[in-house]
Amino acid sequence: MNVFADRAARLCRDALICDMVWPLDFDPADTVGNDYSKLRRFKDAGVNLLSVTLAGDGHNSAQALAIVADARRRLAALPEVQIVHRIGDVEAARRAGKLAIALHFEGTRCLERNLDLIEAFRDLGIRHNLLAFNSANSAGGGCADANDGGLTRFGARVVAEMQRVGVLVDLSHCGPRTSLDALAMAQRPMVFSHSNAASLAPSFRNISDEQIRAVAATGGLVGISGCSGYLGSDHNLAAAVVRHVEHVCQLVGPKHVGLGLDVVFDGAAISAWIRSRPDEWPVAADPHWPGFSYVLPEQLPEIVAGLLAGGFTEDEIEDILGRNWMRVCEAAWQ
Repeated sequence: MNVFADRAARLCRDALICDMVWPLDFDPADTVGNDYSKLRRFKDAGVNLLSVTLAGDGHNSAQALAIVADARRRLAALPEVQIVHRIGDVEAARRAGKLAIALHFEGTRCLERNLDLIEAFRDLGIRHNLLAFNSANSAGGGCADANDGGLTRFGARVVAEMQRVGVLVDLSHCGPRTSLDALAMAQRPMVFSHSNAASLAPSFRNISDEQIRAVAATGGLVGISGCSGYLGSDHNLAAAVVRHVEHVCQLVGPKHVGLGLDVVFDGAAISAWIRSRPDEWPVAADPHWPGFSYVLPEQLPEIVAGLLAGGFTEDEIEDILGRNWMRVCEAAWQ
């Protein structure tokens, strides 16, 4: 692997890199350790666009608005970052030496069945939105549900409105039927922002080959998570990320895969948080569950070296690192 180290380091320095999931503010008690100071680690690792989770199914609309307002204030005070609203802002931030920040929600409960809030939150920087987070809501089923009833009639209206106003439809954490129902409505690319291949790692959070093919058919992609539970490995996580990238590429080609590493810097804290929420997290019911660990931003060169060793061209790797996300966002955000 060391034979590829120099090329991997160069690619991580020169390529445009997008990591489209970082759960910044999902824990109101702030016990998990994903705070604003960690943004520097992504920037130093070469990430150019980072999408941060702010609210979702754990919040009502007033709480979500307060969280977004607080995040915008905090981010505006950081000279090394820039909130993006349109695709051209990403390259502008890169030229200025800044980390571009997109915002997103994990779930649609925070809309409180008010479709007008989709466009209003978009104008505040919410550029993609998951339909549901593990459990069913008024839009559809979650991936932790024993039975997924599929996209509801209201959920279909949400999907249509998101596409109309340019909010990327994100199907991670949704139930399989709900996701396939939404994908059948696609007028723009859709994504699984941080979901891995169930055929490699059986998990309630991972997605089938059918779902992978369906999202690629929209022009969208699968963002590979660096979470051990979704990778199916508790060690050598960077190599496991490579295996999941390879699987998606074998199914649908390298234009339909990217990174959604979903980094939590304190694995013990997030694991304790999950154990306290067994209704949302089936793994919490297993007393022998080891908890989650994560690929860190500093391990990006390991992932790239693994892709080089696996025979990927530099052009394909640049697609996977960021260009695929840029293409999808440009199409979905218009």
